[in-house]
Amino acid sequence: MRERRRATSAGTRATLRGSGREAILSIDVGGTTMAAGLVTPQGEMLAHAQALTHAEGPGSALVTLFELADGLVAAAKGQGITLLGLGAGVPGVVDAERGIVGEDIKNVPELAGCPLGERLATRYGLRVWVDNDVNLLALGQWRFGAGKGARSLVLLALGTGVGGGIILDGHLVRGAGGYGGELGCIPVNFDTPKVSSFGRGWLDSYVSGREIAETARQRFPALGEEIGAPAVFQAARDGHAGAQALVEEVCQALGAGLAVIVNALNPEVVLVTGGVAESLIPMESAILKWVSEYAFRRALVTTRIAFLSLDKRATVVGGAALYLYETARAKGET
Repeated sequence: MRERRRATSAGTRATLRGSGREAILSIDVGGTTMAAGLVTPQGEMLAHAQALTHAEGPGSALVTLFELADGLVAAAKGQGITLLGLGAGVPGVVDAERGIVGEDIKNVPELAGCPLGERLATRYGLRVWVDNDVNLLALGQWRFGAGKGARSLVLLALGTGVGGGIILDGHLVRGAGGYGGELGCIPVNFDTPKVSSFGRGWLDSYVSGREIAETARQRFPALGEEIGAPAVFQAARDGHAGAQALVEEVCQALGAGLAVIVNALNPEVVLVTGGVAESLIPMESAILKWVSEYAFRRALVTTRIAFLSLDKRATVVGGAALYLYETARAKGET
């Protein structure tokens, strides 16, 4: 507990700057780590702090969230920074209009069904928007980052699981029930017995860090029961034939999934990021070759695909982008 408080307060003191400015309080609720920041409407991070989500034990995510937010609110007040509003992201489906977290949130189960938007608005007296964390990441890249200036963008996040965010003609696609952007559920193999915890033959079954590690444990027990996805990629680089074949399967499956996105949506930009994506950056040309095998050629010519290395600060900046997007939407500007 003491360690987390020292790290949080020190991080805030070290990075806070910009007296007399305006900022948005932005929060990224992760299953392992939670991050928060003060972000200007131009996307500049004035302050940043983070802590272990469950530093005080199971079920303590809200305690961590309020500690981080309280510290940043106090820091903003002390420096004369005006808070415009609050944007928060969680790793699950969200009823964004009401700010209620869905029941199927797995990494932070204590937030299932939580009216998080209402609780944050009541505590801080700010206009609050809550959404899926990958939607925040997509909005942040669309407004401030690698997709700035595009009218359409798809972001695919490859980490422990697979998430997605879709922006078409300047509008975030959430879907009728909040499941818009669940791109890990794209079927890429109809003949496989391979079943992940989500579905048979889905993209998630092949390219998520969780499933890459599980496949390696089943095929190559000599690599050890505790092997993770990064170790699989390292084994492939070291010449392990089985790991190399597995990585090739990952590249082919990802290429097929990206081709589905290109063929179905034909966005201007597709961004691929996350921990697994970082390991795949050296294989980008191989992946794009598989995309060309499955994608409609004329559509692929007009879609730019890029692999990005992003950290949690990108999702925090996305919280500001969410607030700005919803503010503009309320004014009829999007």
